[in-house]
Amino acid sequence: MNFSSLLASRGIRRTLVGAALGIASTSLWALPSFTFHPAGAATPLAGGDVTADNIIISDYSTVRLSGTTFTESGYLPVQSFQMGGTTVVASGLNSTYGLYFQYSGNGTQSGGNPATSPTTGSFTGLTYTLFGYNGPAATFGFDAGDNPTITGAASPIVLATGSLVPGANESSVGTAPQSPSFNSFAGANVTVAGGAGAGTFFASPATFYNLGVSSFINSPTQISPVSGGFANGFRISQGGGSVNFAPAVPEPETYALMLAGLGAVGWLFRRRKQA
Repeated sequence: MNFSSLLASRGIRRTLVGAALGIASTSLWALPSFTFHPAGAATPLAGGDVTADNIIISDYSTVRLSGTTFTESGYLPVQSFQMGGTTVVASGLNSTYGLYFQYSGNGTQSGGNPATSPTTGSFTGLTYTLFGYNGPAATFGFDAGDNPTITGAASPIVLATGSLVPGANESSVGTAPQSPSFNSFAGANVTVAGGAGAGTFFASPATFYNLGVSSFINSPTQISPVSGGFANGFRISQGGGSVNFAPAVPEPETYALMLAGLGAVGWLFRRRKQA
């Protein structure tokens, strides 16, 4: 999924190139930091505080294609946190408690079979919920109808909700053929609002960020066709992505700081490719 239309209007092509090449310097660019306080949730979560600037997530999603439109839904389990590109300890994460995003969206794209033709497009609608739960890590997968599933995560609580920031330059999606299937990419800016179960989970900043910036890249090994073949859609299994936060109306230079975090996505992609 192609970021170019989103980034061109922000005037930060150079930032993306630096991140893609792995040369973004944390001494020059730093993502806005935050602190999560799991025990402060309305139903306390069994984990320690974590301060970070980047959330690394996996991706279990189904994209269904119909002409020049698409729908997408799935789960994004939180795998780890980073600060300045380095993994930070999140005590209890995926052992005594867990976090995951559940989302659904729709949009338009250029159409065609993504296994043979590049596609580009954008979201026209997107909503999500961030859940927290106590217990061992949940299991994610798909049912016989290619729908994303979750097993475990008993009694989840709603920590945050949000939706797509509207506008032609607020999201971008696309694919690029690469045997045996294709790479897929996506990025979207979303609102962030505390949920009914948040309590003091979002510990810092005191007035928490109300913009989230998400970005994803998925390799051919993480993509499989839905029933009927790639022309009808595809599933993403254990794909990679990241989420950063920012104020609602950042200055252009703030976008550059946030997008530096795409280097982390590149690192995740390279690590999985080498595995």
